[in-house]
Amino acid sequence: MKTVAVIDYGMGNLHSVSKALEHVAETNTRIIVTSDPEQILAADKAVLPGVGAIRDCMAEIRRHGVDEVVREVAANHPLLGICVGMQVLLDHSEENGGVECLGLLSGEVKFFGKDLRDSEGTRLKVPHMGWSPVRQAEPSHPLWQGIEDNARFYFVHSYYARVANAAMVVGRSDYGLGFDVALGHDNIVAVQFHPEKSAANGLQLLENFLTWKP
Repeated sequence: MKTVAVIDYGMGNLHSVSKALEHVAETNTRIIVTSDPEQILAADKAVLPGVGAIRDCMAEIRRHGVDEVVREVAANHPLLGICVGMQVLLDHSEENGGVECLGLLSGEVKFFGKDLRDSEGTRLKVPHMGWSPVRQAEPSHPLWQGIEDNARFYFVHSYYARVANAAMVVGRSDYGLGFDVALGHDNIVAVQFHPEKSAANGLQLLENFLTWKP
């Protein structure tokens, strides 16, 4: 029996993520929601969800010792970061006056701005909330198996990722500006959008993660 741990540090959309994973998991795969470091480290794969302000997420991650657990997981097993769970893997975020993150992936989290506009000059609402197409910067990446280029995924965020190494970027999107929405490096994959809220495309992506062998 394989085990996938959804990491509980008090800030993730745990129920939706775990239910979506259970929906696509093979019968020999067990999905657990846990804050127990031993269970997380013993799992075959782990998922790091996240919602809310990054200052609060990082505070809870450190309070629960999840920072060191995530580092060890990423060194030994496949890890999927979702939404703020992607942002915390980067070096630093502009949110809340500036927050140091885990630094597992080199990059910054930046604010969309208060006067964000599209190419025609129309003002865009922040947060970016709703369905947007994702361009596959690396179409051969296993994350995209069975998913068409420019497939739409569901976003809810006011801050976006900009990574230092373009080779890590496997997906991009646009909302007034271009930004990185899917990353892949060694054992880590991470997405800004919510696959658990993205209907068939999101479920396919989660299934791809469950079958992914870095």
